[in-house]
Amino acid sequence: MTEVPSVRSAEVGRRIGVPLMYGLWKPRVLGAWRVPASGPVILAVNHSHNIDGPMVMGVAPRPTHFLIKKEAFVGLLDPFLRGIGQLKVDRTSTDRTAVTQALGVLQNGGVLGIFPEGTRGGGDFTSLRAGLAYFAVRSGAPIVPVAVLGSSERRGRLIKGLPPLRSRIDVVFGDPFQAGDGSGRRTRRALDEATLRIQKQLTEHLENARRSTGC
Repeated sequence: MTEVPSVRSAEVGRRIGVPLMYGLWKPRVLGAWRVPASGPVILAVNHSHNIDGPMVMGVAPRPTHFLIKKEAFVGLLDPFLRGIGQLKVDRTSTDRTAVTQALGVLQNGGVLGIFPEGTRGGGDFTSLRAGLAYFAVRSGAPIVPVAVLGSSERRGRLIKGLPPLRSRIDVVFGDPFQAGDGSGRRTRRALDEATLRIQKQLTEHLENARRSTGC
């Protein structure tokens, strides 16, 4: 039987992330009140830098379980990431263990964090995988779009691979929405249609977030 990480473990990660993120950078969090206070939720986060996940974990109003590529679970990071409730996923195949754990998080009323593009890129939601649509349609959980802006800034870096220390990073939460069409269908066509709806919503949120923050 696949074990589902507990909310308590993700809360430990959140408590570690809060002082770390606010100590190293200057997060400006907008719209956190839009995240439902209870019940299953999926945070769909754009991904242009490797601190995007930890940043959202640290500033989100609820403990979050992120699906993280298995390559990150190396050495001491493996037990640490597991200990704070994060989910290891093999992106090269259908990882049934990760799928079961992620659905379990939602069935338990928790928060699941996903990078819809599957990997770091332009962070503009231009290439979405079907995983987000599957979890949203299968669970019925609302999706909250999250735009992390400023994390890819290259000027003034003191540490390679990290944004400049004490630089501002905006994290903008959008309005929750349903990916499905209300029919309950889980066919390939239904998931493809849901993916298009999701991409439209996420792109619009990112554009609005950029306008409102000036990033």
